[in-house]
Amino acid sequence: MSTWTSKALTAAALMGLCACQPGAATKALSLIAPAAPIAVLDGALKVTGPRGYCPDPQTVQQADDSAVVLLGRCSADSTEQPAVVTVVVGRSGSGGVMAAGGAEVARFFASDTGRATLSRRGRAGDVTVGTALMSGKVFLMRIEDRREGVYWRGMIPLAGRLVSVSATGPDLPESRGRKLVENTAAALVRANR
Repeated sequence: MSTWTSKALTAAALMGLCACQPGAATKALSLIAPAAPIAVLDGALKVTGPRGYCPDPQTVQQADDSAVVLLGRCSADSTEQPAVVTVVVGRSGSGGVMAAGGAEVARFFASDTGRATLSRRGRAGDVTVGTALMSGKVFLMRIEDRREGVYWRGMIPLAGRLVSVSATGPDLPESRGRKLVENTAAALVRANR
């Protein structure tokens, strides 16, 4: 496959995955009881969270061979940091974009097109990608969005699909947000072995 074709496919897959932004997820989630993983896309993938965070079945949205699930603290008396974790499951085959490597994915998100896909309003000027790195198998980005503030987003390939994880919350410390993204990615990997 030519480099141009590979870059075009990477860009198309990443743009489709980023269409759902964490801004839509910052509405308060009701605190939910601990739950088993939620199967999405006819069982193609199971969505779960790290210790203390559970998927909310009422937030599941599925369309066009992709899905979005919100996670929150599992119980009202939880000692976990209040946060909304957004898991976006890309279309079948979209996980292949990670084969291009973290450097290629980082270049895409540094571009105007990439930053526009991260922006809730579709405006590249609203978003700055401050850090982009691989942490194990997770591609991590520290994103500064004029409307959303600073948050972390991670991407991993699972079951042939590109899965994006972000963590937001009004009082969520940046270091805790990154750890929450990494822990959610690890929980997703374990649930989908």
